[in-house]
Amino acid sequence: MSKHRWFQELQMKIQDGWLLLDEPLNKYTKTRLGGKADVVAAPGTIEEVQTVVTYAYEQNIPILLLGNGSNMVVRDGGVRGIVLYMANLNKIQIDGTTMIAEAGAHIIDASKEAAKACLTGLEFACGIPGSIGGAMAMNAGAYGGEIKDIITQATVMDHTGKVFVLSKEELELGYRKSIITTKGYYVLSAEFQLTPGVQCDIDATVADLTFQRESKQPLEYPSAGSVFKRPPGYFAGKLIQDSGLQGKGFGGAEVSTKHAGFIVNKKNATATDYIQTIQMVKEEVKKKFGIDLEMEVKIVGEELSE
Repeated sequence: MSKHRWFQELQMKIQDGWLLLDEPLNKYTKTRLGGKADVVAAPGTIEEVQTVVTYAYEQNIPILLLGNGSNMVVRDGGVRGIVLYMANLNKIQIDGTTMIAEAGAHIIDASKEAAKACLTGLEFACGIPGSIGGAMAMNAGAYGGEIKDIITQATVMDHTGKVFVLSKEELELGYRKSIITTKGYYVLSAEFQLTPGVQCDIDATVADLTFQRESKQPLEYPSAGSVFKRPPGYFAGKLIQDSGLQGKGFGGAEVSTKHAGFIVNKKNATATDYIQTIQMVKEEVKKKFGIDLEMEVKIVGEELSE
């Protein structure tokens, strides 16, 4: 079945969301890289997510989940099949000290809502450029805090469209990993338990963490965020810096001179430039220190055909 047929059939099923055919994915990724997707589906409700996932399963169509594109590099040839874009599922609700956030909500926005409600526990996320779904999948963390510190449960969907709830223990949250990634589940929403706090203390913590982020990270250029996981006993950025790689790269991509853990799209880079720069960093750090850097970012899609 052709992508045009998928598009037409799904159009009849999606009323609250939207669909796009042959859509460039560089509009959706933080690196501003990526070729076209056959179909981008942005459901407007959980039921429409279920419709898209079930349709893809029944028709044997590849499906790729795209959060807000902060931890992903899409190759220049784009993505075959359906890209599931969750941005329309972005509600955040607070009841007492409990927060329920849908998968497409930005975790930064969740942090802001918690601060407004004078709740503490989510300050660490005030600068994480990801969605709730992505943060859950990777057990996102910063400045001493992690998702696993505040999560109570998550509602997820499997590749057949079945919806179920996983407890904190069942999520198997570890350093930048969870059962969500190992099983390929789709996060629909997450429930967090926060703590009443003092407004001035929360505001001061957020201001301090925001200053640290803005002063140390190359936010002036598109990037995928921190590219590599922290090797046991080391810091990836320090290893890269000590390898003399800052300012080096391929094409328009280079290792940031501000923070060596970031690779930035400095001047109209291609995904190929970005991926070659990642590979160069891995090879040089291995050569100099004997350490294999493990990627935190995910590389997806196809190479650009000649």
